[in-house]
Amino acid sequence: MLTLGLQYKHGGEVSDTIGLLISILVRYPEVATINYEPAEQLLRFTFMLSEPITGEKMEKFAEKFRKSLEVYNYLENREARIIDLKYTPYDQLTSLEVQRDVATLSRDEIDLIIALVREGFNSTLVAENNDNIMEEELMIQEELIDRMLESVRGTVPERRLIAFREEGRVMVFNK
Repeated sequence: MLTLGLQYKHGGEVSDTIGLLISILVRYPEVATINYEPAEQLLRFTFMLSEPITGEKMEKFAEKFRKSLEVYNYLENREARIIDLKYTPYDQLTSLEVQRDVATLSRDEIDLIIALVREGFNSTLVAENNDNIMEEELMIQEELIDRMLESVRGTVPERRLIAFREEGRVMVFNK
């Protein structure tokens, strides 16, 4: 059984915000980086696609994406403050960024975001292999995400953070 532990290099406890970013990256291997912007109470999920995507394909995806999240939030009786989607094509790849406010975001909505990105870009979506992580560990990460999202909603803004994977490890830095 693989157990994931959190190590914090500065000797302090891992804040709920840092823990949230780590848990999201561990649970969702499709997320390349995640940024936390405390002033806006905003999470920015970045996905990498292994080819440049045309504007037309991205516009179709963006329309379906926004409608899906709006319907989801309507059914959950929430009004999302920020649902934004941006993309940046490069020579050989595309960066897709999803922005969501923490106040109305839930783990179920993160699941929906991941499912929509997978469905829209399955063959080109770059994802880390997490076959070594057992189902129990994934469920623990989901519970942590739920708890930490609740905790982060009520906190005073802290520093801007970015988390990403490097050689199988999750790295979190101040921006």
